[in-house]
Amino acid sequence: MSTENKPLEALAFRLGEEEYGVDILKVQEIRGHDPLTRIANAPDFIQGVVNLRGIIVPIVDLRLRFGITATRKQPRVVIILNVGGRVIGMVVDGVSDVVRLGPTDIRPAPEMGSSFGADFLLGLGTIDERMLILLDIEALMASSELGLIERLAA
Repeated sequence: MSTENKPLEALAFRLGEEEYGVDILKVQEIRGHDPLTRIANAPDFIQGVVNLRGIIVPIVDLRLRFGITATRKQPRVVIILNVGGRVIGMVVDGVSDVVRLGPTDIRPAPEMGSSFGADFLLGLGTIDERMLILLDIEALMASSELGLIERLAA
């Protein structure tokens, strides 16, 4: 998904000390961290599944996926997303607000050469003194490691 020449409304959330953002149009709801059913042999970052009004929803812990260590025990929040026609939950440390970013507020993502590469970033959003790491949630969820949705044709 390209943000070129289009404003973006992003839901801002925290993982550790960093602030991230995801396209608000992909967000279905925000929930507390409900008890999960664990799935045998699933990767560590797939915490399990929940039954959300009759839909089985896989829950991904972004802290574990991105290799962020927990600094302290704190309540977690689940952002329920509708991505590529599939409902997926992602566990984050907290949700702060919805921000509107114009095209000039979004900078290109730097190349980082790690397991969390620029393929999963739309860019860096800047608002006053804040900087949001804008996730391309479709690319992340369709990545070979997660494989939760099929990669959509661009």
